Amino acid sequence: MRAVYAQSQSQEDPLSGLVVGELDRPEAVPGFRRVRVRASALNRHDLWSLQGVGLPAGSLPMVLGCDAAGVDDDGNAVIVHSVISSPGWEGDETLDPRRTLLSERYPGTMADEVWVPARNLVPKPAQLSFEEAACLPTAWLTAYRMIFTVSPAAPGSTVLVQGAGGGVATALVSLASAAGFRVWVTGRSQEKLEQARRLGADEVFEAGARLPERVDTVFDSVGEATWAHSLKALKPGGALVTCGATSGPNPPADLNRVFFLQLKVLGSTMGTKPELQRLVQFLLATGVRPEIDSVLPLEDAAKGFRRMHDGAAAGKIVFRH
Repeated sequence: MRAVYAQSQSQEDPLSGLVVGELDRPEAVPGFRRVRVRASALNRHDLWSLQGVGLPAGSLPMVLGCDAAGVDDDGNAVIVHSVISSPGWEGDETLDPRRTLLSERYPGTMADEVWVPARNLVPKPAQLSFEEAACLPTAWLTAYRMIFTVSPAAPGSTVLVQGAGGGVATALVSLASAAGFRVWVTGRSQEKLEQARRLGADEVFEAGARLPERVDTVFDSVGEATWAHSLKALKPGGALVTCGATSGPNPPADLNRVFFLQLKVLGSTMGTKPELQRLVQFLLATGVRPEIDSVLPLEDAAKGFRRMHDGAAAGKIVFRH
């Protein structure tokens, strides 16, 4: 079958281990169902896999991809929830210490077909295209959980989104704006800041800029490069919700500021199947749709990986199968 996979890994040149070619079809797994993939979406996780983060070298070659929408063997259009909990786990699967994402233990979604637990399939409504639906399970689900499950801020509050242009950031802007938050965004590119304004941001600022006033919540997926600014941007008692560290995981903690101003630092990872179902309903109710940077045929996946690696994408990069 056609597949996009990691053949080798390199911190310095991750794209050197990327292969777009043919692999043997995966074997059926008991309790799993096959999905014939119509569209998959690229995430930062896929670049990390090529760098050796979270994917043991002994598991190579590994089909990449966490996101997919397609058709199961019964002809149902489905969205794949990519958080795979351990057998017998009950409750929030993101809290399962043995959870994995597709492309870590089990082959990922950038192939003609993928096998996933039957419980991980969510019906795809006709109102969403396969390309739009493929954007939801990682970046958009992460953003949904950050806003509506983890953050203590209510609609009407002022929130700051760090790092305009990325998949999570564009989802945060779109979802928070549609839900009635006052949304401020920082970024290093005027083009990406204008995109954020088009998606619903009330104000946009250059990275690190002094803000007119402090905010209730900061959503930060950048890490070291924005951490100090995120803490300084918060009102006393405010919350910093972090879901990633693309610029590095070890910023100065600035504990004096955290305890003196009684700030909350809240971690958030991916989301649950019920949250994915609610995200789908939110999109149907509001008319919000994922911001798609580009749609490429699967055979041209390397171009999409290069675009993400170079920081050129503004929204999701999607592969059509």
